Amino acid sequence: MGFVFLLLAFFAIGVVQGQLRVGFYSNTCPDAESIVSSVVRNATQFISNIPPVLFRLHFHDCFVEGCDGSILIENGPKAERHAFGHQGVGGFEVKEQAKAQLEATCPGVVSCTDIVALAARDAIALANGPSYEVPTGRRDGRVSDVSLAANMLDASS
Repeated sequence: MGFVFLLLAFFAIGVVQGQLRVGFYSNTCPDAESIVSSVVRNATQFISNIPPVLFRLHFHDCFVEGCDGSILIENGPKAERHAFGHQGVGGFEVKEQAKAQLEATCPGVVSCTDIVALAARDAIALANGPSYEVPTGRRDGRVSDVSLAANMLDASS
């Protein structure tokens, strides 16, 4: 029960900080959530541990500077994803697959950080965890700096 409360509180933080809403893409990309769900479901068939991997990716993105997709930016050795505390974070390939399908359907509409949030939600549900709605409408950040993740807990903490 404590995990569910923590999970819901974690996502509520994003709602308070922005103009997020459930169904944000309903007019601009109506199939966005089902596309992400399909990619996650398919990935789960081939990678058995993908649910915790995707949840961890979302957590690590949100821990540093909020849920802005900064961990997704690959701008060389100084990119946030190379921070010590981010060692072992994965799931990037699932986000890329979902992004490719979304770009083919509705180019330039769905943010990468919303894809990660939706993928984490779907992964949790596929792992027999709770189902919940995810407010969307996040905008991708443009800054990825390893020093911003200096306070990230490492995997052994």
